[in-house]
Amino acid sequence: MIPAILDPAHVRMALVGAGPLGVKRLRQLRELGADLTVYSPDPDGEFADLAGPELVRALPSPQDIGAVHLLYVVGFENDVAAPLAAEARRQRVLVNVEDVIPLCDFHMPSLVKRGDLLMTVSTRGRSPALARSMREALERLFPEVWAERLAEIAAMRDRMKAEGADGAAIMRATKEFIRSKDWLPKGWLP
Repeated sequence: MIPAILDPAHVRMALVGAGPLGVKRLRQLRELGADLTVYSPDPDGEFADLAGPELVRALPSPQDIGAVHLLYVVGFENDVAAPLAAEARRQRVLVNVEDVIPLCDFHMPSLVKRGDLLMTVSTRGRSPALARSMREALERLFPEVWAERLAEIAAMRDRMKAEGADGAAIMRATKEFIRSKDWLPKGWLP
């Protein structure tokens, strides 16, 4: 696996979804900033409401699939999901079919987001329970206040860069700043 953080402003995405899993994935992608077209031939009320005006009440056509970089397929049986994945792969569109590892070109890790701080855990789909447990531990270790803490660290970094500090000096100062605030358990920073 090659981990990557994608900027949704530069990646065209679509979600083909249904049911509670579709709602969950759509909500997550929207919270992460994705502006995506949503396909569902027979959406339930919650899914339709969440999808809003981006909802297309059909499965995507081959042309629709070819117009995106990433395709998520969530909440469908293999008789629907597999042909969508095959078409995406034929057109070199990366595809993720929720919980069907052989039909996935990429996986969605378990996420902890605190402002611009994003931490992920992946087991490559081998143990979602372990990934979830680790995510929950990270949530406890890094509460919501870390969004503000990152903003403080970033402001310090920006000041130092403007003053001409090099990367090594900024790294040392950042570590000392975090130590002085006692934000991480002892021994976490070398």
